[in-house]
Amino acid sequence: MGGAVSAGEDNDELIDNLKEAQYIRTELVEQAFRAIDRADYYLEEFKENAYKDLAWKHGNIHLSAPCIYSEVMEALDLQPGLSFLNLGSGTGYLSSMVGLILGPFGVNHGVELHPDVIEYAKQKLDFFIRTSDSFDKFDFCEPSFVPGNCLELSPDCSQYDRVYCGAGVQKEHEDYMKSLLKVGGILVMPLEEKLTKITRTGPSAWETKKILAVSFAPLVQPRRSESGKSRLVQLLKDGLPHDVDEGWMKGCLLDFEISSMNDSLK
Repeated sequence: MGGAVSAGEDNDELIDNLKEAQYIRTELVEQAFRAIDRADYYLEEFKENAYKDLAWKHGNIHLSAPCIYSEVMEALDLQPGLSFLNLGSGTGYLSSMVGLILGPFGVNHGVELHPDVIEYAKQKLDFFIRTSDSFDKFDFCEPSFVPGNCLELSPDCSQYDRVYCGAGVQKEHEDYMKSLLKVGGILVMPLEEKLTKITRTGPSAWETKKILAVSFAPLVQPRRSESGKSRLVQLLKDGLPHDVDEGWMKGCLLDFEISSMNDSLK
């Protein structure tokens, strides 16, 4: 997917082109896109293609086309303080843009199937934090990434205000994805070859909008372990203790070293 807008010479020109083509329509989304250079999430030898409106894949590393990320960011209708779950969080590019909007009291979680991609995402996140001047304009909700299959989230996983899935969702998994949403929440996912926005308007009420035709690789089905049981993905609760250190909370440093963090939050 991609190729809907002209290539840019740099990140700002790419964003200008996305605005002109009406893929980026709101100021907050524009600011988030300008704050993070897409090329920083490419391997060095492929950076010449970073500002083209094209998807990029190398091994397990994948970035969707800029026009797709633009539609996703607009459809999520992000606001400060919301909780966000990114299923198939990949390089962390989208999660980091979301984190700039969520601000100091948001929650920013990602689930990624491939451990090597999580390591790549952490390296890119560290580079962004060390080198970016965006923090003069934004309070950042730092994304955290946990390894696992997003179809195997623990049943006691909290619900979220916003959910995005970066892989094609089969119809049989639609209800599972919808169950991850709080009432009033928004889910954006590729469903039956259409990027789809689903809003939970009540406990069992939904509004669905098809955004545009897309082509995504399908979700990877869970594999059973030798014991025949699934390995459930554990996520931190989105409720934090009232006495949590304010400086720590400001960064939303929700480290997914599950065992040690859960102990410290009890």
